[in-house]
Amino acid sequence: MTTTAALPATFEGDVLVPGSPGYDAARTVWNGAVDRRPAYVVRCAGSDDVRTAVRVARELGLPLGVRGGGHSAAGWAVPDGGLMIDLSPLRGVRVDPGARTAHVGGGALLGSLDAAAQEHGLATTAGIVSHTGIGGLALGGGVGWLARQVGLTCDNALGFEVVTAEGELVRATPDEHPDLFWALRGGGGNFGVVTRFDLALHEVGTQALTAEVDLDPARGLDALRAWLTRAHDAPRRATLYAEVRAGGPLTLALVWVGPPDEAAPLVAELDGLAELTGGAGLGEGGAAPARRVTPLSYLDLQRRSDVGAAHGYRRYAKSHYVRDLPDAALEAFLAHAEADVGAASLVAYGGAIADVDPAATSFAHRDVRFEYGVGARWEDPADDERHSATCRRLAATIEPWSVGVYVNALGAEGTAGVRRAYGAATYARLGRVKTAWDPENVFRLNQNVPPA
Repeated sequence: MTTTAALPATFEGDVLVPGSPGYDAARTVWNGAVDRRPAYVVRCAGSDDVRTAVRVARELGLPLGVRGGGHSAAGWAVPDGGLMIDLSPLRGVRVDPGARTAHVGGGALLGSLDAAAQEHGLATTAGIVSHTGIGGLALGGGVGWLARQVGLTCDNALGFEVVTAEGELVRATPDEHPDLFWALRGGGGNFGVVTRFDLALHEVGTQALTAEVDLDPARGLDALRAWLTRAHDAPRRATLYAEVRAGGPLTLALVWVGPPDEAAPLVAELDGLAELTGGAGLGEGGAAPARRVTPLSYLDLQRRSDVGAAHGYRRYAKSHYVRDLPDAALEAFLAHAEADVGAASLVAYGGAIADVDPAATSFAHRDVRFEYGVGARWEDPADDERHSATCRRLAATIEPWSVGVYVNALGAEGTAGVRRAYGAATYARLGRVKTAWDPENVFRLNQNVPPA
């Protein structure tokens, strides 16, 4: 398609400008608080369109954003007055069941990958919300319910097709441009536009189970401590976690990927924790704890959070990685129930995540035990400051035990946040790779690592 005279290039895909049909939908992303107006939205039909878009943005001196699934809370994909590369047309997924691999377009959503792989009883780690884009997830690391069993999404990356800052298309694999391959496995969108991901798949079957028990947070310290201690050596098919919602219960829970009956011993352990609260759930006098044990398909597990994570709400979140959780930290977590807004969680890591050498990928936090996160969603812009301030206050109570942060959980926290996500050694190495592949920092609308 030939664009307007102001954009001197020809694209096979569509180019949208303010006032074009579909422009407002294209610039709208997951976080409803993001309201920016790119000069151009280029809906790329293939790698050649991406190459042209990168070159045109450089020629015109335009800020360049890249949209995969659009789930970045900071809305990096949408550059005010800039050029937005929209990869949504590149949503193809091809599975080779014999080789146990998937070839995934840069704009594909996780649900498409899951559906194609599950036709053969296969899967790879793919987040917990099916309408997330593979690009942002995998490039930042990629945590999901399979991570303790088969590693992060980036650990399962076999290769990338990448459009560089020069507008060239290259392959990055362990043998081709290994420095770029290393950086793309955790270093985010700093090094190019990935138009195809090649991923390893695993035989995980099609079954799963979730189990949850709601307890009174005022009496939940012993049970919380016991459950999180158990998380360290739990079977790798299990991911243990805890949640606290403002004004709500303490929920101790697990997700199991595999035959549900094999989770029975762990479910029994979870049931036994209610005794540590005197059998008390939430409410006057401590009603009996609510208990939910749900066998479900792996695909339904992967869609379970879709409604709660729906597009359009205004959102704010803060996150920490933690290793040790003394009682003071657990008490601070339980006190989240006394807040007026927000929900917090502690999700177990370990297992296959910790098997990988921290230097093997640019996701360096291999020894963390839990990811803590607190977030809120709302609709009225008048509530922006109240909700975000509450999340910051709650996260600050856990910060004394923080050892870093998941880069995909960062908001717009600047250089300090990015350094915290990578640590000094990984950050410095990423800077050197950035110098080699993007010395002018063309790809800077992200959790940016500038050239060294």
